[in-house]
Amino acid sequence: MQKRHLDPLQYINEQVYTTQKYILPFIRQVKKIESEMQVLEIGCGEAGNLKPFLDLGCICTGVDFSVPKIENGKKYYASHPHAKNIRLISEDIYKIEEFNARFDIIFIRDVIEHIHNQDKFLGFIKSLMAPNAVIFFAFPPWQNPFGGHQQVCESKVLSHLPYFHLLPVSLYQSVLKIFGESPSKIESLLEIKETGISLERFEHLAIKNGYKMDEKILYFINPNYEVKFGLKPRILYNFIASIRYIRNYFATCGYYLISVE
Repeated sequence: MQKRHLDPLQYINEQVYTTQKYILPFIRQVKKIESEMQVLEIGCGEAGNLKPFLDLGCICTGVDFSVPKIENGKKYYASHPHAKNIRLISEDIYKIEEFNARFDIIFIRDVIEHIHNQDKFLGFIKSLMAPNAVIFFAFPPWQNPFGGHQQVCESKVLSHLPYFHLLPVSLYQSVLKIFGESPSKIESLLEIKETGISLERFEHLAIKNGYKMDEKILYFINPNYEVKFGLKPRILYNFIASIRYIRNYFATCGYYLISVE
């Protein structure tokens, strides 16, 4: 496990950097971002992704299961000039009875690959959209070198070992045990194996639920790796990006902007 996984402020700063530099320009290809727009982030963690929107005067809402992460986020934004414009909620998104508004931009970054019943989720979030709203998704396809999130392993060997998450479940679990991962860590990694999603499955479910693809970029080097590791982002070559299923093994991240047909 890397030190950055234990430092909430570092995580927030990484999110702010990547969202400001790469994700806002991506969204702006389709949707003009203006003050007073309603922005929702689902699975927000400490809500670092919302800061660039908040800086622009947007009305921001973040939802996450984790009480500690939400509390860290509230502390982070307490001194922000637009602090009154951000609301952070620790709750299951399905259990929130009513929001203050429908949302112009819904932001879902590195979350869909953790969600059970992704078909249900994609159908549900349509109910949160304002007219002409867009939804931004970013996620690593399951088959990519570190699609199993093995970088969180305590073992230095496993945290740097690509593709081993693609082993059959029983063998994968055995490897994790042999290298001394805790039962709770193994359970978490097995859950990610269960919910991991490919580019094809995401696109199929989006279309099935009545969305259209407004914009898409597949990255060979994830933009977030710039602030994490000093690597310059690289878009996946078109000839690989066009090969269904194979592209999952080379794309470290997919950016999608979708809206209702």
